[in-house]
Amino acid sequence: MFLTISTTGTPERPATDLGFLLHKHPDKAQAFSTSYGTAHVFYPEAGEDRCTAALLLEVDAVALVRRGKGKGRGGAPDAALAQYVNDRPYAASSLLAVALSGVFSSAMKGACRARPELPDRPLPLRIEVPAVPARGGAGLVRALFEPLGWTVTVAPVALDAEFPEWGDSRYVGLVLEGEQRLADALRHLYVLLPVLDDAKHYWVATDEVEKLLRAGEGWLPAHPEQKLITSRYLSRRWSLTRQAMERLELVRLAEADDSQVEEIDNAVDESQDTDEKPVPLAVQRRDAIVAALRSADAGRVLDLGCGQGQLVQELLKDTRFTEIVGVDVSMRALTIASRRLKLDRMGERQSERVRLVQGSLAYTDKRLKGYDAAVLSEVIEHLDLPRLPALEYAVFGAARPRTVIVTTPNVEYNVRWETLPAGHVRHGDHRFEWTREEFRAWAGAVAERHGYGVEFRPVGPDDPEVGPPTQMAVFHTTARNPKEEKVA
Repeated sequence: MFLTISTTGTPERPATDLGFLLHKHPDKAQAFSTSYGTAHVFYPEAGEDRCTAALLLEVDAVALVRRGKGKGRGGAPDAALAQYVNDRPYAASSLLAVALSGVFSSAMKGACRARPELPDRPLPLRIEVPAVPARGGAGLVRALFEPLGWTVTVAPVALDAEFPEWGDSRYVGLVLEGEQRLADALRHLYVLLPVLDDAKHYWVATDEVEKLLRAGEGWLPAHPEQKLITSRYLSRRWSLTRQAMERLELVRLAEADDSQVEEIDNAVDESQDTDEKPVPLAVQRRDAIVAALRSADAGRVLDLGCGQGQLVQELLKDTRFTEIVGVDVSMRALTIASRRLKLDRMGERQSERVRLVQGSLAYTDKRLKGYDAAVLSEVIEHLDLPRLPALEYAVFGAARPRTVIVTTPNVEYNVRWETLPAGHVRHGDHRFEWTREEFRAWAGAVAERHGYGVEFRPVGPDDPEVGPPTQMAVFHTTARNPKEEKVA
């Protein structure tokens, strides 16, 4: 990755003042170690009439893979190859933005001890970046930089110069020219390069909001593309984006009222706890399952893969569920469930309603036949995919309850979990996590094979872009078992 910053000067204000601002001497070539390679700073030209500083970032592809190592969804071969074959060493991205903030940190802060008058002085700047990924094209590049006072020149990069009929790639050559303070120019690049790439090479956590607000101070609150910039910079994490947008709106209101943010953000008495406690997703999931069972008028219920008995405990609170059977392959889980339910101290009438049995869902089991409903809550993702057809037959083909409820994580929603590292599944034992499309395809095929109808319901906040955190399928029998019909 390569970037140059040029300026012009006069004998009274030589262009080599750029060296003072960047804290890098024009006569030296310097190298700086980063987490992903080496950043080199040198000056191709340094005179009083014109001075150019260059930043060359050499990316260590192996270090990049090691830093991003983690569990993905199934380890697809194309995803594994993409770790090594990508544009990161060549195209400006968050890697270059991080290098800018590290190598030119004092310049970004507007600090210059040797010449304290320089940081506030606008300079005639020319910034060139030969290869920038622009997801949105030249129009977006101009929409991002022109409101900041830059004259923007965008040159699309052809997919292959020898085959112009193939058209342009998503990369552009970018030139910015204008009278700007150097600190402002660096902050523009720090924020907007990752925005154009629409991706970051590291996990976006809550501290990214503060980074964005610091770098965007003085220009982001009034930017016409503020919402897009905020969303893309924070990797479209809606909770972080909302937090940043609220803070930016406060800044805008304070500037309009010529007051401090603290003066207008004082409506809440911090001594009082006014926050509503969010309902845990596990509780929302159980509530959704119980509601679906009630809607299905189920009395005798199987909790397949009951774990530590949380759902069984919830079902026991409602007397309409006359028989509840918890099934799990783990005796340890069943022992914990027994303690949770206090089976040894349970009254006779209550204890007649509940049983805990050991069993594997990979095999047919005569004990599971004849029930109104079966629940598979967060179970299927713990099975290896080749074993899923065995579970399917054991539940839908052999046991064949009137209603089957299946819940599983929606992998698309994982980008909204601020504490979940990128590329990781939600639990170390998950063998896979499905998109909404993948889950619907599986459920639809199961329903068709075994004579069920199926409907899908969201569990948890239904994000307009990535859907809910948990997806639920409710199967209802519509006909006799197709296999039994063939035998008859």
